[in-house]
Amino acid sequence: MNLLIRGDKVKVTEAMNDYVEEKLQKLNKYIEDSDNVRATVVVKIKDHRQKVEVTIPLKTFILRAEEECDDFYAAVDTIVDKLERQIRKNKTRLENRTNKSNKDFIFQEMEEFQETTDTVVKRKKIEVKPMDEEEAMLQLELLGHQFYLYKDATTNQPTVIYKRKDGGYGIIESE
Repeated sequence: MNLLIRGDKVKVTEAMNDYVEEKLQKLNKYIEDSDNVRATVVVKIKDHRQKVEVTIPLKTFILRAEEECDDFYAAVDTIVDKLERQIRKNKTRLENRTNKSNKDFIFQEMEEFQETTDTVVKRKKIEVKPMDEEEAMLQLELLGHQFYLYKDATTNQPTVIYKRKDGGYGIIESE
C-alpha cells in the first residue's frame, strides 16, 4: 500500500511516518492488489489533542476512519483497529458484492458527540457515483456515517440513504 502522509499545522516526523507505515501494512492482507492502493493519512493538532484521519479509496469502496486522542500513536492504533473491524463487520456483504464486480479484498485472511453551531464548520465535495441501494448501504456502513449521498443507477437521480433509529434504513429520492 502506498501512503501519502501529511500534517495539517504539524510536521510529520520520520518516526511518525514509520509508525503509520508499519501499522497500516497490517491491512495489506485484506486488500487485493495492495501495491496499487494509495492511502491518505492526515495528522492534525487541535489544542493538545491529535487527530488522525485515514482514507483508503479502493476500486469499489472507500475505507475511512478518524480518531482524536492525546497520543498520536494511540490514535493510529485505534484507526487500524477500526478499519479492520469495518472489513470484518461487512465481510459477508463485501464477499457478495465482490462476486458481482471487481475484487477489492482477500477474505482467506479474515477471521463523541459534538456541539452544534449555526454556522457551516465543514464543507466537502464528493464524487457522486451511480450505484444501487445495496451498494449504497454497504458504503454507508463502511464509512460509519449516518447518511450517504449517491446517484441511483436506475433513475440517475441524486438519492440519500440514511440509518433510522430503529436500525433500518431510509431513502430520500429527488424529483
